Amino acid sequence: MTRHTDIGALLARMDAARRGTQHHLAVIERQVAKRAERMTITARAKRRRRRSSAGAWTGADERAYQGYVADLMLARMPEFDVLIRHLARQDDALTALRIRYDIAATAAIVER
Repeated sequence: MTRHTDIGALLARMDAARRGTQHHLAVIERQVAKRAERMTITARAKRRRRRSSAGAWTGADERAYQGYVADLMLARMPEFDVLIRHLARQDDALTALRIRYDIAATAAIVER
């Protein structure tokens, strides 16, 4: 039988790994959004004659931005798929551990 502290430590490690995967996914999403924004601003500056007084974000700019986001997400889809599948496996493993040892999802068991 595994000791309660061992289970708590295992749960903490698994949860930390899951948070790391979520963080990696969020970083990639932010990278895509920032890159799409830069592409939109660059395209807007190229099609306007005067670059010094770029106006507010227009509807056309928003449509271009959404198109860039879609293109960039499609290009990075394999990476997203891997991370999403990994996150699902981590969720399943955490759930199985909590069910097996009758641990509430919100309980903090980490004992030092």
